[in-house]
Amino acid sequence: MAICAYVTFDDRDGSDDERDHALAAWAAAGIAGRIERWDDPAVDWSGYDAVVVRSVWDYIDRRAEFLDWARSVESRTRLLNPVSVIETNTDKTYLRDLGVPTVPTHWSSDGLPSWDEYVVKPAISAGARDTTRTTSRDEARARAAALEAAGRTPMVQPYLDMVESEGETSLLYFNRRFSHAVRRNPMLAPGMTYEDNARAQLRPPAPDQVELAEKVLATIPRELLYARIDLVRLPDGTPVVIEVELTEPYLFLRYEPHAPANFARALGELLG
Repeated sequence: MAICAYVTFDDRDGSDDERDHALAAWAAAGIAGRIERWDDPAVDWSGYDAVVVRSVWDYIDRRAEFLDWARSVESRTRLLNPVSVIETNTDKTYLRDLGVPTVPTHWSSDGLPSWDEYVVKPAISAGARDTTRTTSRDEARARAAALEAAGRTPMVQPYLDMVESEGETSLLYFNRRFSHAVRRNPMLAPGMTYEDNARAQLRPPAPDQVELAEKVLATIPRELLYARIDLVRLPDGTPVVIEVELTEPYLFLRYEPHAPANFARALGELLG
């Protein structure tokens, strides 16, 4: 029986509500899963057939340490997703080189475009942390400049009303095979919380969304145990990528009955 680490963080409040679903599906597929904290120095990672990165949601403030850990693990056993994927994916500047339509993004405090409303966020962040939504171009410029002054790369984007009327669509893939898609609540809508954003509804993706998501996957040559492609539509209806989650995405396993088994089957395939 293969033994795999399910890698999380110091999850004292139990915020990873997918863990038990995933581990039960692994066990049903003949894979023993053990919960490990990524920054626990006592773990012997070489004792695992694979180390699966999951809810490492505290890495944002310790990215360099996290990447060092990932490199160390990959030197001793199989890391999923691979460190080359994780290193690129944890800095959203990857969007500049993705080669597919993405949300319009200005990467500096200088020369801001004229938009009705702005979203300003750092390129290394998660869960809308340090993110500002404003109708003021001056405030957007100031927020971007403050990020630059702190040594961070700013992302300045137009706020798209479509995220409130249509929502964000997240397409989930396991070993590059489509599993399910959900409509996510808009994180920056008034009164919205992180918990609200984690709630979703199953949504069959439109053909143009599937086409775009698979173009994204085609740009990534490495093996991918999991991938979440987050899409929105521009005012003219064109689907664009808002983010590609390849490091520690919430997988919405509770929303699709077959999703945990799809995840486990993909892990089994990669283990051979």
